[in-house]
Amino acid sequence: MVSMGLERLGGLVRGFALMAAWLMSAGGALAAPFEFAPAPQNDLNRIYRVDRATGEVGACQFQLKDGGVGITICFPAGEGAGPQAPSDYLLVPSRHEREGGIFRVNVRTGEMSICYVFDDKVVCTPQAK
Repeated sequence: MVSMGLERLGGLVRGFALMAAWLMSAGGALAAPFEFAPAPQNDLNRIYRVDRATGEVGACQFQLKDGGVGITICFPAGEGAGPQAPSDYLLVPSRHEREGGIFRVNVRTGEMSICYVFDDKVVCTPQAK
């Protein structure tokens, strides 16, 4: 009788372990590959996007259109904003209300660069510590 109860308990533990493994794998698959952050400039409607694994940065903003509802203008990665060494990247806006750029930070190495829109592309300074 006791061994039968232990078998059931073992089965429950295995079931919970399988469920936990499934949830963790699903969570990894559902993890957001991008992070988004606004430019700190308070009169600029620009949002930056970073690929958390590669560090590639892009940006989009709203622009009024004569006689229409407006359009979304997006700026692709340019010099320095393309893929970097694989890591874990985030965007950090400064608290400077007139700053149109944003910090791209590598949370594993502590390196940072400043990214901003220049000539219809997002460009970033070289990463530095």
